[in-house]
Formats: sequence, C-alpha cells, structure tokens
Amino acid sequence: MKTVLVLLAPGFEEIETITVVDILRRAGARVTLAGTQEGPLEGSRGISVLPDEQLDKVLKIDFDLIVLPGGQPGTNNLKDDPRVLQLLKKMDGLKKNIAAICAAPLVLNKAGILKDRCVTSHPSVQKDMQGIQYSEDRVVVDGHIITSKSPGTAMEFSLKLVEILFGRERRDVVNQGVLAKI
Repeated sequence: MKTVLVLLAPGFEEIETITVVDILRRAGARVTLAGTQEGPLEGSRGISVLPDEQLDKVLKIDFDLIVLPGGQPGTNNLKDDPRVLQLLKKMDGLKKNIAAICAAPLVLNKAGILKDRCVTSHPSVQKDMQGIQYSEDRVVVDGHIITSKSPGTAMEFSLKLVEILFGRERRDVVNQGVLAKI
C-alpha cells in the first residue's frame, strides 16, 4: 500500500488539503494528516480539521509521498518549522515524491530543494522563488517534485499524484467517480 503524509499547520488551505486527501484515499493510498500542533487546526477559511497524528510522531516513518497544502498563514507556519524543513531535505535526499500546491512551494524553496528545478506556484509568490525555472502550467512534475498553482488546480494536482503513485489506469478509475477535467 502506498503511504502519503499531508502536513497541516494553522492556516492551511482547506480545498487543497481535503481534495488531496479524498482523491488519494479513493485511489487506495494510506493518507496520514500530521499536524504541526496538537488538536484541531483551523484552516485559512475557518474550517477546523483534526489531524490523524502530530508531526513528531511520524518523523521517522517512511512515506512514499509528502504533500504540503498552501494557504496563509499555513505556508509560513510550515516554512518556519525546522522539523518540516529537515523532513523535506531527508525526503529529497531519498528521492521520495514531494508535492506542494499554491504558496507551499515556498517551503520547498526554503528547504533548498528547488534549485534549478521547474516549478509552479500561486502567482502571488512567484517573485519570492529564487533559483528556479518558473512555469505557468497548472501542475508541474520535475523528477520527484510535483507543484501546482492554487485551490482551482487541486483536483488536477490530486489526480496527478494518483497517477505518479499508482499509474494512469488507477487515475482514470478514480476520475470515473469524480468526473474531473484532466
């Protein structure tokens, strides 16, 4: 079974988070929501989510994919957490899949894992991304790094993650249930 870690910090983007979790679970992935703090975390639009685990409890677990939703101040909270940066560097060193959407590529950039890579992000944070090749595409895959633009691209992003983990056939089966435009 493929395993996925979705990181949550206060101020996460709800659409990006729930869409990713829903689609990956439909595909058969074991998805763990890990919070940077204990208890329910409030998203950027005031919706609270109770993570499955605290981040400290999953740091030594080997995941096939880590996903960072965007949103503010969620992105800044992830970016300022040394545990998150260390985990990203470890995953990058192992060439494990790392995905970030909206403003969250800023976290990958701070971790130093985007140098010379082609990525996308929400246009509002493009100017803050240094040393990268920026793409206007809605979803970008560069090796084991997957990035996407915004809540409006969350479904495409999620289905691309299914394709990467399980293949196109599984992606198409999942999409038969949700009828997304891909």
